[in-house]
Amino acid sequence: MPKIISAQKTFFNTQKTKNIENRLSYLKALKEEITSNEQAIYDALNRDFKKSEFETFISEYGLVISEINLAINNLKNWSRPERVKSSILTFPSSDYIYKEPYGNVLVIAPWNYPFLLAIEPLIMAIAAGNTVVLKPSELTKNTSQLIADIIENVFPKDYVTTVQGDAETSKELLAQKWDYIFFTGSVSVGKIVAEAAAKHVTPVTLELGGKSPCIIDGSVDLKLTAKRIVWGKFINGGQTCIAPDYIVIKSDFKKEFIEILKTEITSAYGEKPMDSPDFPRIINKKNTARLVNMLKNVQVVFGGEVDEERCFVSPTLIDEPTLESAVMSEEIFGPILPILSYVTTEDIEKIINHYDKPLSFYVFSNHKTFVEALLNTFSFGGGVVNDVLIHFGNHRLPFGGVGNSGMGAYHGKLGFDTFSHRKAIIKRGNWVDPSLRYAPYKNKLGLIKKIFKYFT
Repeated sequence: MPKIISAQKTFFNTQKTKNIENRLSYLKALKEEITSNEQAIYDALNRDFKKSEFETFISEYGLVISEINLAINNLKNWSRPERVKSSILTFPSSDYIYKEPYGNVLVIAPWNYPFLLAIEPLIMAIAAGNTVVLKPSELTKNTSQLIADIIENVFPKDYVTTVQGDAETSKELLAQKWDYIFFTGSVSVGKIVAEAAAKHVTPVTLELGGKSPCIIDGSVDLKLTAKRIVWGKFINGGQTCIAPDYIVIKSDFKKEFIEILKTEITSAYGEKPMDSPDFPRIINKKNTARLVNMLKNVQVVFGGEVDEERCFVSPTLIDEPTLESAVMSEEIFGPILPILSYVTTEDIEKIINHYDKPLSFYVFSNHKTFVEALLNTFSFGGGVVNDVLIHFGNHRLPFGGVGNSGMGAYHGKLGFDTFSHRKAIIKRGNWVDPSLRYAPYKNKLGLIKKIFKYFT
């Protein structure tokens, strides 16, 4: 491991990664390699957890191509020094923000969207001029190997390389000194990453998770609401960090809404979801067993079918679990949807405040006052009104958590900024040099106070 880092530091010090044309040439080569492997990407994700080509395109491949196109088309503009207004205190001067790469970057990717969440941060780290060591997930062996092959075909190892392995490999990687660490994964592992980074005062981005609520007051068409929630909850087999983790619906509409949810689930995946080509599997037996445990001692009102050998858990609805139940004690990360009810806004607050700040927040309502009150009351990473998940798809919006759900944000130019140090530069003029700042200071305090008062 130290040899890899040393080689990348040596390469970074050649200044080659800072050359804009060099960055662009590698981004274009990466895009060509990815597009030439499109079918291989679909096949790898299907082998890893039976993901359909359509889901892979809209949630992984298509987003990666969009992000790399954005970087290629905007890199020159993003990289230019940014002129800012100068201060009277620095007169005469021209003031700028220079964007420079951090240097040697570590990216640790998760298993749930193993292609997207490995390649998207890689794109922006390269666009910003860094070298990268990428650690893909060991749980998605087919996709991770394909990622390694793609990177090997595009980059020299002292520029970008992959390191594959299990938790021990991650531990060894985190023991090294990096210039920046970008991690996507669970809250528990995120804390370990933050602790390791702190030892070297290394800046980090942590993309974590949490129990993301979905509030429904019944004022939006319930069928449309259910259709959108079923899509967002059960895409990728529910293994999505920004999926609605649980529903809190006004009690008057709960019974009707459950029946509509059942209809929409059946419409999407048929009477036997196991036979549906559109419903993915759980990533492995360990995670399947974890989900099975969540189904104990709760009222299952739909679904609940399990085949642990095939890593299958059907879309499942649970009615009114307690906040202390297993299914409500941690992020579900699977196709299980608890449904709780409320009568007053105080009920909503009691439920949501029981948990740490979530990564996402969803509310279905046509009542503007109700919506704005919720958006301003609760802290969360990002959210959507009258839909779910789609805030992830706008590269102009920051994507990231707050508090326990993470720190830092990326996407689009924000991704470029994440992997760039913003360096303050003042270019001072020499044609005049006011003597006010220089000693001796006798009789100058009154004048400097007047100047401060006027310009601040």
